[in-house]
Amino acid sequence: MAAGVAVRLKELLIGLASVTEHGDKAITGMSLDSRSIVCGDAFIALPGAKQHGLEHVTQAIDKGAAAVIFDPAENGQQIINELVANSSLSVPMIAVENLGFALGELAARYYAEPSKFMTIIGITGTNGKTSCSQFLGQILDDCGIIGTLGWGEWGNLTKTQNTTPDALAIQKILAELLKNKKRTIAMEVSSHGLEQGRVNGVNFKGAVFTNISRDHLDYHGTMDAYLKAKLALLVKPDLTFAVVNLDDTYSEQIIAAVPKSVKIWQFSAKDKISDLGECVNASNILHKMDGIEFDLSWRNQLQRVSVPIYGDFNVENVLTVLTVMLALDISLTESVARLGNIKPVDGRMERFGSESDPLVFVDYAHTPDALDKVLCSLRKHCTQSLWVVFGCGGNRDMGKRPQMGKIAEQWADHVVITDDNPRYENGLTIVNDILAGCHSEKVEVIQDRERAIQKVVANAAKNDCIVIAGKGHELYQESNGICKPFSDKKVVMEALQRRNA
Repeated sequence: MAAGVAVRLKELLIGLASVTEHGDKAITGMSLDSRSIVCGDAFIALPGAKQHGLEHVTQAIDKGAAAVIFDPAENGQQIINELVANSSLSVPMIAVENLGFALGELAARYYAEPSKFMTIIGITGTNGKTSCSQFLGQILDDCGIIGTLGWGEWGNLTKTQNTTPDALAIQKILAELLKNKKRTIAMEVSSHGLEQGRVNGVNFKGAVFTNISRDHLDYHGTMDAYLKAKLALLVKPDLTFAVVNLDDTYSEQIIAAVPKSVKIWQFSAKDKISDLGECVNASNILHKMDGIEFDLSWRNQLQRVSVPIYGDFNVENVLTVLTVMLALDISLTESVARLGNIKPVDGRMERFGSESDPLVFVDYAHTPDALDKVLCSLRKHCTQSLWVVFGCGGNRDMGKRPQMGKIAEQWADHVVITDDNPRYENGLTIVNDILAGCHSEKVEVIQDRERAIQKVVANAAKNDCIVIAGKGHELYQESNGICKPFSDKKVVMEALQRRNA
């Protein structure tokens, strides 16, 4: 089966729902959005945060839906009963319990199980998912990417709404990537994506755990629940290897959860070793003006690695990627050679400025752990003062705000607190939450983010380092439901031009 090919409902729903002979229609597509229905599609109606998808079923039918597959949960069955009573339905209406979790399998069937013909590497963790997926996309042959920056191939990505798209979109994307002869896929797998079943129906070969630290507690509630969501990646079908960061606080719990049938690959930049599987180690790490270098040891082999990127956490990211390559049977020599050619990822420790300018880095760091790692790392590159400009997003985990204020004050010589994406919160309230963790005069508040960046770039000395943190690749700033165009990178480049004018 493939997109655009007629598929019988009875075949599609085997084991999920009964389909009568009369209701066994052929469908030629599937959609979660009634507005995008084309003639012959099946409309997939799920319960939403505000309303059930069935509220839009009439629109879907009017646009040519051949069938409606719905979740009877919430008030779904009640809506159907009312429609039937009013004789409003002209197409098969098929109930599937827990449709959100079954949708991945359903979509995989429709798109002819594309992941079974590919090597899917699922990358999860709090930080590093995007960098690792983008690095793999650069250095693996015929490699596709799905993640925060979009889907496609390195340098040519189509934007996605979420880090991990919905289950229907994932299968459609995989089918398209397979059609385009991509044989390996580096996929970011978020905790939300795992908890909500978005990657159900995907056959992963490798599971990669970068690190686990505080994030998304507004959704998961506790760190235990957050970790549990991540560990669900280890029980996906056909998994053959797992890559684990031994330096991470939660590494023992992750390793303990790895099924016996799955080979464990571990890495460390802190001389940690383990006899529970393969172990890759980095030592003698140097932070230079043109990047990082370290010694890499594995199975009594030793090689010097040199990469044109910055920061201790990028040592972890490079180790992650290298370990994945080894797990894919790429030789150590070849793996190290490929790493020497990697390029920085959009908005991830992306450097700006010439030799006469301060070192300016734009980075997506928006969690306490990420900000700590960025600032700690740049302390090693920075020969004079370290500046940081950052804020925190609104309507998200408020507990991390004072933590990030404390971290910024700990590492930086100059701290400028500004707006990030206030969303529906008062920006000043967010700033005050951050200030609760600060206790020195080195901290300044400039809520206008553009003005904050301009002032810091203008005032920093030639050998200073500046970090603009929190938004990275984002091209907007969200406030009160409105997204206005805004790019940290663009503001930085304009500020550097003015500085040198």
